[in-house]
Amino acid sequence: MKHLNTIGRYWRKKYNEKVYKVPISISGFTCPNIDGTVAKGGCSFCENESFSPNLKDNSKFKLNLLSTSNPYLEKQLQQLQMQFDATRDVLKNKFGAKKFIVYFQSFTNTYAPLDTLKALYEKALSFEGVVGLSIGTRTDCITDETLDYLEELSKEKEIWVEYGIQSIYDETLEKINRGHDFANIKKWIQKTKQRDLLVCGHMIFGLPDETQEMMLKGVEESIKLGIDSIKFHPLYVVENTLLTLDYQQGDFHPISEELYIDTLVKSIKILPENISISRVTAGISDKTLLDPKWCDNKHRQIYNIKQALLKEGLIY
Repeated sequence: MKHLNTIGRYWRKKYNEKVYKVPISISGFTCPNIDGTVAKGGCSFCENESFSPNLKDNSKFKLNLLSTSNPYLEKQLQQLQMQFDATRDVLKNKFGAKKFIVYFQSFTNTYAPLDTLKALYEKALSFEGVVGLSIGTRTDCITDETLDYLEELSKEKEIWVEYGIQSIYDETLEKINRGHDFANIKKWIQKTKQRDLLVCGHMIFGLPDETQEMMLKGVEESIKLGIDSIKFHPLYVVENTLLTLDYQQGDFHPISEELYIDTLVKSIKILPENISISRVTAGISDKTLLDPKWCDNKHRQIYNIKQALLKEGLIY
């Protein structure tokens, strides 16, 4: 039997104890294919609050790369402090947690002026027990200036940039209203790796019209980009998304649990030893989930995945 290189095992080996990821959602952040810069409506599957339980953003003010001021910075810094404190306290009381990675999760967390990013990132790194940051973003929302800054931070702390690759196929990226092509993904992941920053790539299985062969090819090509970790997600349909209409009209059929797990196991078996696994599935357990229903219980998903991996001699 072989233990897989999960992100948890990677951190435990590096820091000699378990490291906990603290998800943060900051109001005022958005995305260029929500605000109309490259598209409107967002990615077809995205209803961001479904993925971000800490996010309740009713503000009309939204940042972008060209914003010249940020009147809500103090509020954002307060949100950061409050969310971190609340989650840290839970983790400390429940698990005795001492070390943390602050995970800027919701929307696109480099899609703002550098001064705002500096204020948020540096405050997060100042919290007791924080060993690094993980920054969720898109490859069309990063700049050389921001990468240079992150490179400086990485000399003292562990800095991850999490990019949504999702698919390597331009036709798929167009179908899901992504707003950029695979060439953009390759370019900016390569630029990020040139600065020795850590990269986690997100892959979605079950995107419209993608076969298992296409999904596995996507994993192979993502490996070639030099990513350090990978997250796997099934595509599921929640209310109030562009995908909802396709699903209701019968134009989109979600991936089955059997096909998802089979594709996942095959993907994990081709991963090099140096690429850690940050996530093997995702789900949502509230009434906004339309389909597939197997995504409503993450604990059951993880159990089934672990059993499938054990049959291959792999321990998750």
